[in-house]
Amino acid sequence: MFYLSYIACELRRRKGRTLLTALGLGVGVGLVVTVTALSNGLDRAQRKVLAPLTGVGTDVSVTRPLKVNAGGAGFAGPGAGLSASERKQLEQENGGARIGLQNLGKPGAKFQQTNFVTLTQLSFPATTIGDVKALAGVADVAGGLTITALTVSGTVPKSTQPQGPPGAGATGGPPRNINFDQLSLAGVDPTHPTLAAISPGQIVKGSYLTAGVTRQAVLNISYARRKGLAVGDKLELKGRTFTIVGIAKTPIGGQASDAYLELDQLQRLSGRAGRVNVLYVRARRADAVGSVQESIERSVAGSSVTTSKDLADRVGGSLVDAKNLSSKLGTALAIAGLIAAFAIACLLTLSSVTKRIRELGTLKAIGWPQRLVVRQVTGESLAQGALGGIAGAVIGVAGAAVITAIGPTLKASVAAAASPVAAGPGPGAGPLGGSFGQGAVTSGSALVKLDAPVDVGLILLAVGLALLGGLLAGAVGGLRAARLRPADALRHIG
Repeated sequence: MFYLSYIACELRRRKGRTLLTALGLGVGVGLVVTVTALSNGLDRAQRKVLAPLTGVGTDVSVTRPLKVNAGGAGFAGPGAGLSASERKQLEQENGGARIGLQNLGKPGAKFQQTNFVTLTQLSFPATTIGDVKALAGVADVAGGLTITALTVSGTVPKSTQPQGPPGAGATGGPPRNINFDQLSLAGVDPTHPTLAAISPGQIVKGSYLTAGVTRQAVLNISYARRKGLAVGDKLELKGRTFTIVGIAKTPIGGQASDAYLELDQLQRLSGRAGRVNVLYVRARRADAVGSVQESIERSVAGSSVTTSKDLADRVGGSLVDAKNLSSKLGTALAIAGLIAAFAIACLLTLSSVTKRIRELGTLKAIGWPQRLVVRQVTGESLAQGALGGIAGAVIGVAGAAVITAIGPTLKASVAAAASPVAAGPGPGAGPLGGSFGQGAVTSGSALVKLDAPVDVGLILLAVGLALLGGLLAGAVGGLRAARLRPADALRHIG
């Protein structure tokens, strides 16, 4: 008790020096808290942007991009041409490149025909899901299907020259009385909602797809607004009626389709039973993503593997600039402030010991062992460190609160992915791009409001750093006090 009372008495007797030391530590520690909170806020803002890029829980996506040789000379997979069986499968799935209007009825008759085409990706058997799931480092896999429903409607013209879809290169182009409408579709496995083109978190109205419920659809909010559709309305697709159960918002960089259907229903509707053209893969550990990517590339012929990091690299704007600045300049500033605070505490403690030569020397002269003198100086420094920790936590929380109150707005932008399909005539030519298993990517910019969250861990960090500073100052002062001799005190008496 005497030891603690002595410490309290000495701190009260030198209030100015105690407060100055605690405040110096508090400012340094408060700077660390504010910078860390700001960095946490930037991380959270980045996650809001990156989450829709990667898909919830998705680390890797696997596709087989379809490329067309220049001039429409033929198809070419990644580094190799298509085999005869792949050509046959592609033709079976996509049908003819041109539309024979003479087969649609007599001139003047109205018609409507829907074909499901895949302009950017080759499909592969759904059994590939099991093959990939068996690879080392893979935790889970789900399949998906991204296709385009191309609906041709109008009146059979008198001239029955075969016409093709937009971009097919048909001579003379489509007649004026023929309309082409494209609807991008994505098949989703509702039993794997965290491994899919769309997640439940992206639903803004209604609900997510329910496994086992037939003919349900989720629409992209932009498509729903364009067509004036809402939850509960019907979506007509090749003679089938689907009930709209939800509306989803795909943020920038997200995996955008106009409509999302249950995977097995879209497979049957499009004549692709047992086929998928994208795999969503979750790795067992974050550090296993690289090895999983290499294993998939070796086991799935002609595959293109995209990781979440590949997509994150496409994000730019002031949000990324602020994060880079915080990681470099902010961290350096926090470290410099902390070092300065520790140095000030050490210098003030040394100064205090120097001014207390008579007091400390007298204690040694009356029989205090050296360890008690050192303990006394160190204990006082630790108490000042505790006060500095409290002050630092208050300063840091106040700084974070100011940042949150101001709420600066940062911009995040995502560039469109390059199309894997070359321009030119022939089936598959078109402007569609791809990213992380989807046929289209929502490019553009979005504004993200910045905050600076502070949690209990950050407060404990502040107190811990201040105590460390106090301990360091106490050790320096204790070493100085340990060297004092009783004779030094006698020289200062009188």
